[in-house]
Amino acid sequence: MHNHQLDQWQHDHVFGQDRKRSGETRTLIVVGLTLTMMVWEILAGIVYGSMALLADGLHMGSHAVALGIAAFAYAYARKNAGNRQFSFGTGKVNALGGFTGAVLLAGFALYIAIESIGRFIDPVIISFNAAIFVAVIGLVVNGVSAWLLGGGDHDHGHNHDHHHHGHHDHNRRAAYFHVLADALTSVLAIVALLAGKYAGWNWMDPFMGLVGAALITRWSWLLLKETSSVLLDQQRSDLEKNVKNAIEDDDTRISDLHIWSIGPNIHAAIVSVVSHEPESPDFYRQRIQARCHTLMHITVEPQRYTVESEPK
Repeated sequence: MHNHQLDQWQHDHVFGQDRKRSGETRTLIVVGLTLTMMVWEILAGIVYGSMALLADGLHMGSHAVALGIAAFAYAYARKNAGNRQFSFGTGKVNALGGFTGAVLLAGFALYIAIESIGRFIDPVIISFNAAIFVAVIGLVVNGVSAWLLGGGDHDHGHNHDHHHHGHHDHNRRAAYFHVLADALTSVLAIVALLAGKYAGWNWMDPFMGLVGAALITRWSWLLLKETSSVLLDQQRSDLEKNVKNAIEDDDTRISDLHIWSIGPNIHAAIVSVVSHEPESPDFYRQRIQARCHTLMHITVEPQRYTVESEPK
């Protein structure tokens, strides 16, 4: 058989990963904004003696690095979308970007906690007015960044019901969480500085640092859990149920089923079907795809049910 005769049965493994995602340009803009604000906050923190501001600035710095990784993951996934070395395309680069971002987030939460405990022991004199001004500007920048990344087409809150995610863009989600965490530490820094200025409660500054660290740790954990399930090819029980409903009847049974994620909201499946009168693989494939729209790559293995194959 000649190669050109095979063409009608072959397909690419790009799965839309070559398209520029809406998250990519926005992520780059946010990286620029975050880096600028980071430099200003770190310098202001050192000059005005505010550890809250310094921590907020360093926090932004860690996120600028994380967002940079996200931007790299977008570009890499797109550039290598047609690369045959990636068995199922480059969709998982996106989850890897999100996972790396979450690890950075956890590391920074630990840093904030250690820094805050140090400040309880050894308090610092703070220039409150100037520090509050810079912290407020930081919050505005975070607000703009969150708006840019939130941009209407992705899950905004903590609705972790994965069946409803139309856009499982882990990169953009990681970037969005980073910006939310930044906004949170900016708010905490402002509250702590105001409490120190008007009530003399200087202990508020390190206390808010610890609260921020705890919240960031929680976000990081949720993101690690979600992205690692993609990277480790965790089975999707909702899709398994749909595939079984599409195929199984009185005579036909599924003997082996593997479903895994190969990109944001794109899945692959290997299905072994046993029947007394098996149909063609194409027949089963069409029935599955009619029910499971996210399954883009389905391999079906029909087998005939014989007396010899029955368990003894």
